Amino acid sequence: MCGIAGIVYKDKKLHNVGNDMTNMLDALQHRGPDSAGYSFYGGTGLKEGEYILKIQVKDQKKLLESVQDAINFVTPILSDEQLPSVGDSYIYKCKVELEDFSELKPLISSVDSIDDVIVLNGSHDFEMIKDVGSVLEIADRYGARKVKGTHAIGHTRFSTESNVDRYHAHPFQTYIIPDISVVHNGQITNYWNVRDPLERKGHVFETFNDTECLVHYIADKLNTGYSLEESLEQSVEDMDGPFSYIIGTPHGIGIAKDKLGLRPGVMAENDELFAIASEEISLSKVVDTQNIEQIYPGEVRVYEI
Repeated sequence: MCGIAGIVYKDKKLHNVGNDMTNMLDALQHRGPDSAGYSFYGGTGLKEGEYILKIQVKDQKKLLESVQDAINFVTPILSDEQLPSVGDSYIYKCKVELEDFSELKPLISSVDSIDDVIVLNGSHDFEMIKDVGSVLEIADRYGARKVKGTHAIGHTRFSTESNVDRYHAHPFQTYIIPDISVVHNGQITNYWNVRDPLERKGHVFETFNDTECLVHYIADKLNTGYSLEESLEQSVEDMDGPFSYIIGTPHGIGIAKDKLGLRPGVMAENDELFAIASEEISLSKVVDTQNIEQIYPGEVRVYEI
């Protein structure tokens, strides 16, 4: 089932996006009890060339030292901290500086090669927070309500395939181009037909989750010169199955829905913001829903700032 949501503030200024998105996702909690996640854009405050890595590490001192050694071999760690978590692991968050975005994926791969270590996220212009548990638990655990930004997307997950764990929670991202992420409600039934040509082009998939296929597909289109709107329109033609999804970029968000309209989606806006969600109850947390719009079957919408 799953619940998805997105919000964009029209003035391009920093707002309490973490609080607004938490309220929107909490209203969709009934659609996804397994896990939840956010991508918050525009408020990282990183300088050009700086990136944040979030890495899941089993609670062993030697593992952390191995992670730090692998990163320092490529570039010095500028700052770091250990974030609270659940189970027998924690999240190691660190800031690094790279000469070029193309260096990010090799760095992540070298860290991922360490046993019992998983890189959850590497980004410059957005912060990803995702974990198992309820929206409110995750928000409290990682201080999501305090995050400021210009726009965001979010997800509550009801798993129908792949594992229920922190790594398989949404949003998903790829490192083909910087800072795009996606949240998805539905199924891509021709998953392998879409994934195979991408792998032949050199895309490396980390999971069998069909949402990862979506973000690779859009990244590939953007990387070959398509606009975001054109990429979304092409996805509606190429993807089979019931789906609606929201993609986040440093410039805004995009929405696409399958041709049969088998997954719900509604939109509303005012002078201050544009919002989208699976259900009206989520929109009502941030905007008057008197002028609500349905996302029509096969519709694509891009809202950039």
